[in-house]
Amino acid sequence: MNLFRHHINVWTVALFFLIVGLALMSSCSQNLNSNSTSGGKGTAAEAQTFVTEAEKRLFDLNVKFSRADWVKSTFITDDTEALSAEANKEVIAATTELADQSRRFDGLDLPYDTARKLKLLKLSLTLPAPKDPAERDELTKLAASLEGDYGKGKYCPDGDKGKCLSLGDMEEIMGSSRDPEELKRIWLGWHQVSPPYRKDYVRFVELSNKGAQEMGFKDTGAMWRAKYDMEPDAFAAEMERLWQQVKPLYDSLYTYTRRKLTAKYGKDVVPPDGPIPAHLLGNMWAQQWGNIYPLLKPEGTGDRGYDLTQILKSRNTDAKQMVQFGESFFTSLGFDSLPQTFWQRSMLVKPTDHEAVCHASAWDIDYEKDVRLKMCIQINEEDFTTVHHELGHNYYQMAYAGQPFLYRDSANDGFHEAIGDTMALSVTPPYLKQIGLIDKVPDQSADIGFLLQRALDKVAFLPFGYLVDQWRWKVFSGEVSPNDYNKAWWDLRLKYQGIAPPAPRSEQDFDAGAKYHVPANTPYARYFLAAILQFQFHRALCHEAGFNGPLYHVLNLRKQESGREVETNVGNGFEQTVARSAKSDDR
Repeated sequence: MNLFRHHINVWTVALFFLIVGLALMSSCSQNLNSNSTSGGKGTAAEAQTFVTEAEKRLFDLNVKFSRADWVKSTFITDDTEALSAEANKEVIAATTELADQSRRFDGLDLPYDTARKLKLLKLSLTLPAPKDPAERDELTKLAASLEGDYGKGKYCPDGDKGKCLSLGDMEEIMGSSRDPEELKRIWLGWHQVSPPYRKDYVRFVELSNKGAQEMGFKDTGAMWRAKYDMEPDAFAAEMERLWQQVKPLYDSLYTYTRRKLTAKYGKDVVPPDGPIPAHLLGNMWAQQWGNIYPLLKPEGTGDRGYDLTQILKSRNTDAKQMVQFGESFFTSLGFDSLPQTFWQRSMLVKPTDHEAVCHASAWDIDYEKDVRLKMCIQINEEDFTTVHHELGHNYYQMAYAGQPFLYRDSANDGFHEAIGDTMALSVTPPYLKQIGLIDKVPDQSADIGFLLQRALDKVAFLPFGYLVDQWRWKVFSGEVSPNDYNKAWWDLRLKYQGIAPPAPRSEQDFDAGAKYHVPANTPYARYFLAAILQFQFHRALCHEAGFNGPLYHVLNLRKQESGREVETNVGNGFEQTVARSAKSDDR
């Protein structure tokens, strides 16, 4: 797949969006208001002092917020939500204040690092808040409660006095059941969690937009898109260009899947020339379809030769052992073992005595070595792969820990996700044999099954990865009004994914809010970018390791040369000279 118009190495590909605006680094984005509010034009020396002091202040506040947010996410109560909201408010207030003050240095001829850090400071928030203290307080409390309400969500088929199902319980049913009526009940059960906070989300959008506009952006979506060192509209156009390149691959997989599902459930359930019902694709959000592989596998060539979920369960694998498999992969690349604090402080299983957000995430609490995993691990193949992905984040976080604070992040958010996904791509049959989970690598007759399974996770995800932020950009811009939230959501899902809800929906529903990243205010374009970039990374690392065979057979990635290549490149974090280095190596 040729994603770019000339051949460049993997790190240039990953940093493509960062280097577009390199020639303009001495100035900030045109979206930013250049008027100083601090009185008088500053000097280069003052700018350097300002950046140093700002980094120290923001470091302290962000560590405080990380600790409060960790407690809130792993132990949801009204009190922990309030503590997290207060800490978040302090971060937002300080960042907004510093970004405003930094405008007095706009237009100066500054050293590269100083100019870069000033730019990053102005773009560092994903939740811009109004300057008005009461509105800022309201917004941060809304942010905490929205994620908390999602995390507490459950479905009680027999009412509150009966047994209630957590999202994890429902996901397991969605992945294993083949009863369309049961799947429909579960799908509808989860999607009744989000309507109660739809009104809060409307207010959340209003306040966030006000904060973004006060910082000089059209809206919050434009602010998010400005983080790729190109104009917001140019980034949106680039996303569409990439989607059009991969769309034919998705269309082929979609057509095959629909035919198979029609054969399984009948034309009345899955029309052969209509959209696929969203509840039949093995995933609550129909974003990945690997769980229905048994329904789709080709006759005669569909046996992969092993069932990793059953293997893990038969070995009585527990959550900690799942993570230890992932850790051993990284140590084989030459990385250090995970810190002891990782094992002491991570949440690896769903708590039984209190509410928590189970959505898997990798945390960097102190921007040094206090990395943690938050995940309600289930013993199956999907979570085995997810563990490798999340640990990719943790090792990335530790790799750039030595950078100045404003550089302690990924080259862009898609890069961070792609690194994690690249590591997960190495969960191949040769890898599973080497770590003792299978006795032998299946012969080539199993390749079609393996590749179809991979496509059901990777290719099927592409349109969903694209449309989530399509919806939010339209919501933030006002193109989609609150009266049309649900209609716009399903219009996009039909347009890009070709799916439809299993029952009529209305504006009383809030189906976009049933996806974690919407109430949690986590930008989603990163996942679409990562779904493409990870294969570029994987290919480059295979070549670095001296492997020239089919990439899905790779084994030699478990070499320390590959690990050093990864660590060297990701260790630069958000420091822009990564892009300069990549550009100079363009070939």
